[in-house]
Amino acid sequence: MTDAGARPPERMWGGRFEKGLLPELEAFNASLEVDAELYLYDIAGSVAHARALEAAGIIDAAILAETERALAQVRQELSDGDFAFQPSDEDIHTAVERRLTELAPEAGARLHAGRSRNDQVALDMRLYCRAGAAALTGALSALVTVLAKQAARHADWPMPGYTHLQRAQPVTVGHHLLVFCEQLLRDATRAQHAYDAADEMPLGAGALAGSTLNQPREVAAEALGFRRLTRNSIDAVSDRDFVLDLIYACTTVGIHLSQLGEDVVLWSSAEFGYVRLADEISTGSSIMPQKKNPDIAELLRGRAGRALGALIQLATVLKGLPRAYDKDLQEDKGALFLAVDNAIDCAEAARLMVEYLAFDRERMAAALNDPDLLATDTAEKLVAEGMPFRAAHREVGRQVLGGKHQPPWDARRSLEQRDTVGAPKPARVRSEARTATRRASALARWASTHPPELPV
Repeated sequence: MTDAGARPPERMWGGRFEKGLLPELEAFNASLEVDAELYLYDIAGSVAHARALEAAGIIDAAILAETERALAQVRQELSDGDFAFQPSDEDIHTAVERRLTELAPEAGARLHAGRSRNDQVALDMRLYCRAGAAALTGALSALVTVLAKQAARHADWPMPGYTHLQRAQPVTVGHHLLVFCEQLLRDATRAQHAYDAADEMPLGAGALAGSTLNQPREVAAEALGFRRLTRNSIDAVSDRDFVLDLIYACTTVGIHLSQLGEDVVLWSSAEFGYVRLADEISTGSSIMPQKKNPDIAELLRGRAGRALGALIQLATVLKGLPRAYDKDLQEDKGALFLAVDNAIDCAEAARLMVEYLAFDRERMAAALNDPDLLATDTAEKLVAEGMPFRAAHREVGRQVLGGKHQPPWDARRSLEQRDTVGAPKPARVRSEARTATRRASALARWASTHPPELPV
């Protein structure tokens, strides 16, 4: 228990308190262990805020220069691991301000004018989400590039296509791999959308009602490279839709990589045998000497649950909150950081796995020996000759039932016949692989220029 007469430790908010928070609740209330990851963005935001204060005449040029110099030192200490955290540091925001005040007392005393931790943390989160969305886009670009390369290499390698996990019609390995290019390119578009959603500058909203100091928000926005200002001060501090957008993008990445992993698990099994697992992407058994396990593919399946859990966690936090800032929003960071880090890690693991995939052409060709895989071709040939489709369907179905079905051509001819946009004709697969490579290159260029360079 605390001493009833004890003064609380010195806090930025401690002036109206006579007693300190119970020691048993200090750790429960603090978020430093999680939000320390935001230090780069917090310091950059503080520099931008100081520039806005100087533009408004609230601090002079000398104080601004002193603030920037001291904050640069704080950043260096944090980057080098030399920063000495104190028990009074509730979060990264208070830690940075406390150290700034030690280095430059006048600057530290003046910096927080016109700013609340509410708009400060909203700014940090938006800066993080811009960087996270750009990094995720870059990781997806690299994965799509490798998938497209494998697709082009195997554009004319026939394999069975499946519905209901039953052999259905011929496709090619390249055509199947391009499925994942399409999915992941959509994921990259979602990541870019999340970037755009985060690209609004909330600083200047204060706790919820702006500030009577009226520092020019445009100055801070320009320093940080934001394209827009938030339009409502209450929404500015309470909005976490942009976080949900990025976590959702991470969730769909996880789902799609789980599906890729599932295909590799199936294809590498003895029952399929379409893929030979390279040593570099597989592991062994502690007891069975013969085993070669697709652990990387299985982990891609399993780790999809992390982003989905983060999405549900944050949505649950947000669903019942009143407007403006509430302490519940402290829970947004762990969910976001986990989802983004996991998605980028999984994209890199998937890239390496795809790069080392080796397909068994003979095993896939053997799986195409069943003439009934071309039953639809037979029916469509009858349609081309004038028979109504339902009649052709019944006729070929009876042939299959009686074991008398004879297709009009083989699998390779079947693939050559499929010459519409999006179909698995090998020439079209090669063309789509080139298109996917170009789209991935465009994403890589976008990711390399986003977000803008921070001011410190």
